[in-house]
Amino acid sequence: MSVIPAVSPISRRTARPGETLIKFVCLVCAGISIVTTAGILAILVRESIGFFSKVSPAEFYLGTEWAPTFANPKFGILPLVAGTAMITVGASVIALPLGLLAAIYLSEYASPKVRRVVKPALEVLAGIPTVVYGYFALFKITPALRDVFPSVEVFNAASGCIVVGIMILPLVSSLCEDALNAVPKSLREGAYALGATKLEVTMKIVVPAALSGIMAAFILAISRAIGETMAVTLAAGQTPNLTLNPGESIQTMTAVIVQISKGDTPAGSLAFQTIFSVGVTLFLMTMALNLISVRLVRKFRHAYG
Repeated sequence: MSVIPAVSPISRRTARPGETLIKFVCLVCAGISIVTTAGILAILVRESIGFFSKVSPAEFYLGTEWAPTFANPKFGILPLVAGTAMITVGASVIALPLGLLAAIYLSEYASPKVRRVVKPALEVLAGIPTVVYGYFALFKITPALRDVFPSVEVFNAASGCIVVGIMILPLVSSLCEDALNAVPKSLREGAYALGATKLEVTMKIVVPAALSGIMAAFILAISRAIGETMAVTLAAGQTPNLTLNPGESIQTMTAVIVQISKGDTPAGSLAFQTIFSVGVTLFLMTMALNLISVRLVRKFRHAYG
């Protein structure tokens, strides 16, 4: 005697026309994002091939001088990579610990009244235009640094690090707080029932459980720092200088793309094609960070999930 499996009413229900339309719209939006990314990558690769057919990749990635518009052009990208790395590391040192501590305070310690005031204040920082941050760094942060360190130049990397750190701080705190709030309340209650203190619950239960989201927030903020343009250009200057001194002027990869694409460099020239080769390098750096973030999220989610 055969048994006919029961079919739930949900599985028998046919999709409504509105649901089919929503599904189609979502599919189109996903496809547009993929096609856009593929188009950007195709343009970068196509133009970069023309550049690297005239300039050796070894000269480009190992050279220590960047002067593409000079009579004797130099195409060494190391000064730009070093400037980008200096801004990114400096901003991360400022924003990541402060953002995580702010998120822990808002999630675990702050009263609802304090949270209603502090959280919107942090989110306001994320809405300020980057050019405003740049002028704030130029007219406020740099003079303060020069009062303490007179040798600091007008345009300097330290000012860029500070202002970019302030810019990505709301992003870090907001995402980290969301990750901490996603930890089930039962974990906290179980730890309190065993006699754990507030600090022990926060540092040994909540933060480890939310570590995958915290790491994703860190990587996203670092990617944001790498791609910053206007604030860094105004604060750190446009001098492709291979240095580790934060008091000197530097130039990042995003800043040089803006400088060359302003219109002074003839389109189609070798100097103009450098923006695509620099763009490919920047794309590879951000893609590597995204891959690292995916691996870290999976690792910590498996370890503490």
